[in-house]
Amino acid sequence: MAPFLVDWRKLWRGDALGVVQPTTTAEVAALLRWAHETATPVTPQGGNTGLSGGSVPGPGDAGLVLSLARMNRIRAVDPVNNTITVDAGCLLAKVQGEAEAAGRFFPLSLAAEGSCTIGGNLATNAGGTGVLRYGNARDLCLGLEVVTARGEIWDGLRGLRKDNTGYDLRDLFIGSEGTLGVITGAVLKLHPAPAARVAAFAAVATPHQALGLLQLAQNRLGPALTGFELISSLCLQLVLRHVPGARPALEAEAPWCVLIEVTDLLDEARALDALEDVLGRALEDGLVSDAAIAASIAQTKAFWALRENVSEAQGAEGKTVKHDVSVPISSIGGFLDGALAALARLHPDVRPVVFGHLGDGNIHFNVSPAAGDAGESLLARQGPINRIVHDLVAAHGGSISAEHGLGVLRRDEAEHYKTPIEMGLMRAIKRALDPIGIMNPGKLLRLEPPARP
Repeated sequence: MAPFLVDWRKLWRGDALGVVQPTTTAEVAALLRWAHETATPVTPQGGNTGLSGGSVPGPGDAGLVLSLARMNRIRAVDPVNNTITVDAGCLLAKVQGEAEAAGRFFPLSLAAEGSCTIGGNLATNAGGTGVLRYGNARDLCLGLEVVTARGEIWDGLRGLRKDNTGYDLRDLFIGSEGTLGVITGAVLKLHPAPAARVAAFAAVATPHQALGLLQLAQNRLGPALTGFELISSLCLQLVLRHVPGARPALEAEAPWCVLIEVTDLLDEARALDALEDVLGRALEDGLVSDAAIAASIAQTKAFWALRENVSEAQGAEGKTVKHDVSVPISSIGGFLDGALAALARLHPDVRPVVFGHLGDGNIHFNVSPAAGDAGESLLARQGPINRIVHDLVAAHGGSISAEHGLGVLRRDEAEHYKTPIEMGLMRAIKRALDPIGIMNPGKLLRLEPPARP
């Protein structure tokens, strides 16, 4: 059972009576009926790639881990309706591949796409690199199949864009981190496959200049702009140091870089011309000091690898304090100015590792120890560092969890930043759908006194 009881970051280790691996929705329903009758806790688990501790049981937990890994069928592909219906245990990469085979495109893209599952993506409302154009997991899902905490099967697998018949049950379960029921299937949106993907790296002096470049790109490219990622110089240094085969995208190092991706449904030359036009204007306006456009598909993948390997490279450097936050896009410059200045003043020995999805306001404001330091002193200061970052997020009207979920990592902090009304409504929903509290107990919400059937 060991691999199912420890999270991907090796920060949380739990206990369980056993691990169950059903292959059908009916088996999941039977298990949850038994769990409800016996008040046995259940921890749903997909690919176990989460970063907030939400997919593993707690220490001393006398419950079950419910792994969806064997529920991995592609149930149907409908290229006319532009939908694909899948089991929750399907790997994200498998869904992407099936869509491509049907001449379609499933745009959810994460660094862990080879091991994360659709059920986990939906349970955490995953974001990824395509949110700017296509939205997050919630926006890419039309219907769900869910087994409730009582073991009932809700069949909401409808591929409808419009269904105005009451409360949106689908949206209750998406982002609920397995605390209300178990997602066992989903109808996902597909899109026409783009004929061209063109990427570029651009050097900027500050995040404020990156925001200026974003505004210019949006005005000139419209929906063709599909990716806009901000990466600090330290991020790239760590990737070049720890990832074999990594090569710099630009000749000279810059304080900040932006990775831009443009797609076109019909013509690669048109996408290339559009990107060249934007970068040429940005160079003239002084927003960009240097730029490089990928000359091949291989180089485009290499550019994206620089961005997607930041987390792995930071992990190789030592202990990490992670912050997955979002603020209004217009506030990103002010937030970063304040957070970097406060960290330099109060904790001058640490190194901020800052990157993220600038186009949708999601910043990963991570912190590494000084070079050569294993990071134990950093972890001892995790609480005060979190408060610096999250207080500034709140001051800018942001969220302390953009795409990783609360899990146990941010569960208690969320109560500090959410209003009593918000917390009360969340607890009321939890009690209504999971009255005895067996579903992923202790995640997202603090445990309440256990009830009995």
